[in-house]
Formats: sequence, C-alpha cells, structure tokens
Amino acid sequence: MRTIVIGDIHGGYKALDQLIERIKLQDTDLLVFLGDYVDGWSESFEVVDFLISLKLKRAQHNRTAPIFIRGNHDALALDYLVNNFKPDNWLKHGGNSTVASYKGRSRQEIQAHIDFLTSELVDYLELDGNGYFHAGFQNLKGPQHEYYPNVVYWDRTLWEVAVSLDLNLERDDDRYPDRLKLYNEIFIGHTPTSRLGVLEPLNKVNVWNLDTAAAYYGPLSALCVETKEVWQSDPVHTCYKGETGRNE
Repeated sequence: MRTIVIGDIHGGYKALDQLIERIKLQDTDLLVFLGDYVDGWSESFEVVDFLISLKLKRAQHNRTAPIFIRGNHDALALDYLVNNFKPDNWLKHGGNSTVASYKGRSRQEIQAHIDFLTSELVDYLELDGNGYFHAGFQNLKGPQHEYYPNVVYWDRTLWEVAVSLDLNLERDDDRYPDRLKLYNEIFIGHTPTSRLGVLEPLNKVNVWNLDTAAAYYGPLSALCVETKEVWQSDPVHTCYKGETGRNE
C-alpha cells in the first residue's frame, strides 16, 4: 500500500484531475489530502464535488478510502455556505472565487457540500508514527492538547521552527524542539514553498511541506510517504487563462 499526500488545491480542479491521472492510482493507495480545497481558482465547487465523488467511487469498488484534512480556507468557506459570512479578509484572499463558484448552485448541491465539509473532514491524522496536518500544531505534548482546536489548520510556527533549526543540533539536545520529536515525519501544507524559492515538496528536518504554491504560480503536488516519489500537475495558472488565482 502506498500513502500518497496531496497538497493545497485552492479551486484548481483541472490541476487536481491532471495530478490524479499522473499518479495512476492503485486500489490500495491511501490518499491523504492536506486541505485548502477552495479559494483561489474558479473551480472550488468542482474540486469539492470531485472529492465527494472520489470517496463514493472508491467505496463502491472496495478501494482504500481517502482521508480529507481540514484547511483554514475550508473552514472559512463552510462558514460562508452555512451562515453567508463573508469577511473582507477572506474575500480578498480567495473567497471571492469561491462565492462565484457556488453562485447558481441548487440548494441540494450546496447542502451536499456543507455535509462533506462538516462531517468528512478531520482536523489532523496520526498514522504509523507520522503526523498529517494542514498547518501544524503548537502544544509541545501534541495536537490533542491544543486549547484552540483550530490551531492545527492555522499555525505557521511548526514550519518556521523546522526551516530555522540548526542542523548541527542533536536530537537529544535539550534545545531540540520537542514538537519535532513526537512523530517520525510530519506532513503539512498551508505555507507556500515558493516563499523559499521552491515549487516542489520541501523537506526540513522531519517536516515535509506539500503546499507548492498551486494558488499562485506553482503546480499541485503529491508525495508518496514510503518512497518519496513526487508527482506534479502543470503550473496551475496555465490551466486557468485569464484568471489571477491568489496572485492579485
């Protein structure tokens, strides 16, 4: 069985479809989506619809069920769909594209997406000694001890710690970050690797970042946990001529 982690999608349905085709899925593959399915390119509705369909089709054919982790943009979009809450800070960071994507959809279609975003997403995953998060965590004892549960899809400090850690520091040194000792490997998205000039999955210490700037000028990426094989779509912006994504 392969465990395949997929980074932030941000409404890029065409890139997601392309990526899934390139992975050449096997019946036993475990797909772990790291969140932020919406907000960016024009097909947020289509992305969520695809994920719902993927789960159903894999169940119908007795294939390993995918796991969907909640991202901060997914939580914001759900608040819009349920409560029509549209803060300016959300709209200008991709929310406008999601509002447009859901315009004209039937109440039944929207309710199916609300149900998915409410019931089918998990805040994080612990599996085989590894941790999977949209963003990270802050509590030194682990995510289950967070006072604010939404930290796991908003945090940026875990990635900052991994990026800035002195590689000469031994794991048993008292100064070594306790958070990094809790898992063999940690897989996250949330903070684009383009900030470090990279458009592919980036490894720092035992943390792998799968957000390869698909919302901007990068591709959508997937990584096999066991072998570290990487698959990528074309740069997502090339699939959406005339759109800006989150490059505004």
